[in-house]
Amino acid sequence: MPSLTTENYVKAIYQLGGHISTEVVATGAIAQQLTVSPGSVSAMLKTLRDAELVEYAPYEGVRLTQSGKKLALRVLRRHRLIELFLAHTLKLSWDEVHEEAEHMEHAVSDRLVDRIDDYLGHPQTDPHGDPIPKSDGTVEAAMGKALTEWPVGAAFRLVRVLEQSSEFLRFLTESGLNLSAVGQVVEHAPFAATTTVEVEGRTTVLSEQVAEKLIVITP
Repeated sequence: MPSLTTENYVKAIYQLGGHISTEVVATGAIAQQLTVSPGSVSAMLKTLRDAELVEYAPYEGVRLTQSGKKLALRVLRRHRLIELFLAHTLKLSWDEVHEEAEHMEHAVSDRLVDRIDDYLGHPQTDPHGDPIPKSDGTVEAAMGKALTEWPVGAAFRLVRVLEQSSEFLRFLTESGLNLSAVGQVVEHAPFAATTTVEVEGRTTVLSEQVAEKLIVITP
């Protein structure tokens, strides 16, 4: 059975793009994602390579093998279904469920996760709009574009948030940008690196760093 550390690493590599055959993930990006030293990452990547979960060469980056991708999707399936279960049954807010699921995802069995999936009616997305992998290891392609790419004057609906820290999500809630919120792009200001939106009659100026983490579609 894979260790907690192994599961955290393959999940992080997947989320950083290491499941795409043409992409490699830098050691530094993994270190930042997991808040560990680059040296620790290099040592762990060698272990994952020996377990045939990744393809890794020092100074060149890392990508997941098919076995690594399969494991990463299992962990993500557990995490995202647990988040939705906590939101649905205990009414935890979207800024509370991520941290709880981080702890629980390693402790529950795939059998229990499948029961949760049945109970929730086989949902497609979690409370942050992330697609939930299916039990067969497949995952739906994500919809939408970053808010930074949305045309000025065009209406949008928020369908996914790419950062799930509590502080970030609370900021979005305070700004009226909950999941499924409908609004309109008022202005992109490249030199100021900001995007201005109007949601329910309220105008909010977002930094480019925030706006690029908001995925939207046509209402």
